[in-house]
Amino acid sequence: QVQLVESGGGLVQAGGSLRLSCVVSRHTFSMYQMGWFRQAPGLEREFVAAIVGGGGSTYYADSVKGRFTISRDSAKNTVYLQMNSLKPEDTAVYYCAASNQVPYPGSWYGKYDYWGQGTQVTVSS
Repeated sequence: QVQLVESGGGLVQAGGSLRLSCVVSRHTFSMYQMGWFRQAPGLEREFVAAIVGGGGSTYYADSVKGRFTISRDSAKNTVYLQMNSLKPEDTAVYYCAASNQVPYPGSWYGKYDYWGQGTQVTVSS
């Protein structure tokens, strides 16, 4: 069983930054395509970013492009989401996800096989 544990959420003012981390329990971390999703109250879970392979390819939702950066450190079995210039509309629970789909699972949450418990990000105006 693959376990994902997120950390790094919190409360920040608009314009601020946060870095989310997700540690994956399996030593075969490099085999998984990794993604970040978010879900605000009353809304569907939405794609934020993904990183595939060894980190050579990254994908972003239009709403975060230019502000968020996804990266991975295979030596630490960890994927990161650096979030800059945060806006109140970024407020949500952020989830880390891992997929067995190759080469790229896409932006639909149904293509991801394992999920973390989520971490709350709140951006105040």
